[in-house]
Amino acid sequence: MIAPPSPTVAAAAAERLAGLATPPGALGRLGELAVWIAAAQGQVPPRPLDNVRLVIFAGDHGVARHGVSAYPPEITGAMVRTFVAGRAGVSALAAAHGVAVRVLDIGVDDDLDGVPDDVRRHKVRRSSGAIHVEDALSAAETEAALAAGAAVAREEVAAGAQVLISGDMGIGNTTPAAALVAAGLGLPASEVTGRGTGIDAGAWTHKVEVIDRALARAGDSLTDPVACLTALGSADLAASTGYLLEAARLGVPVVLDGLMAVACALTADRIEPGAAAWYVAGHRSTEPAQSLALAKLGLEPLLDLGLRLGEGSGAVAAVPLLRSAVAVLRDVALLSELLPDA
Repeated sequence: MIAPPSPTVAAAAAERLAGLATPPGALGRLGELAVWIAAAQGQVPPRPLDNVRLVIFAGDHGVARHGVSAYPPEITGAMVRTFVAGRAGVSALAAAHGVAVRVLDIGVDDDLDGVPDDVRRHKVRRSSGAIHVEDALSAAETEAALAAGAAVAREEVAAGAQVLISGDMGIGNTTPAAALVAAGLGLPASEVTGRGTGIDAGAWTHKVEVIDRALARAGDSLTDPVACLTALGSADLAASTGYLLEAARLGVPVVLDGLMAVACALTADRIEPGAAAWYVAGHRSTEPAQSLALAKLGLEPLLDLGLRLGEGSGAVAAVPLLRSAVAVLRDVALLSELLPDA
């Protein structure tokens, strides 16, 4: 069981919030967010968030070659190169908001020749199994991916990260992510399956069938979160789960992105209950499984912009809200300072 952010500090932060020179409740969710950040940091007022770091876990999925995506798997490797070049959608957002970006090839079906060695250092395998016909990973590969994600979280925290974000890149990745949510919540495929990168109605029906077959094939593995990653996940999703789990263990807050990050957060909380207390939902994606998993975790998204880009983009877009929350709790005058005799 992972302990939550400090209840004592949260109480002190709430007391400071109540004492600000603002009408009671006027700061709304910004005030609630400020209290959570202070509790996570263990101090009131909280420190400014100068070091926010995004890690994008990239990998391919065998199921992507079975008609569940609007794009070919080759896009994954091309996008890794685009992240390295700093030209992806999330790269622009990260540059605008002062977020450091790191991309890792965990399971891309490409050797990525010429890409920096650090990007490939944690690679577990090329692609993952097609989950409706075979396990995504071996048990040993799952453990290796979880360990890789945990190691990366420790590296980012050692580099000064005050807040971590988990991003994703992998054509077809909404299929295993939805399957993980279905397994974690005990729901049928029809309730968790979304349109991913924009598939049509026929492809959506096929995707539901694929996920249903995967869930049936996994059988008893559904009750064990690590076994779920082996049967239904992928190397990149397992690594992201390890990263989110280690962040909670280390007491570092995390901003969650879309379906992939939230599916991994749900899995992390199944592995070690209490992990979710260290997470905040950056945004609500268009994928139904994301909203269902957030409800289970008790998290209400900060933004609802209809985003479905992935990459960590929605979480990065929410970073200014975290900084705003810190600013008001740090810098707004206390009513007692304005009216010392009141």
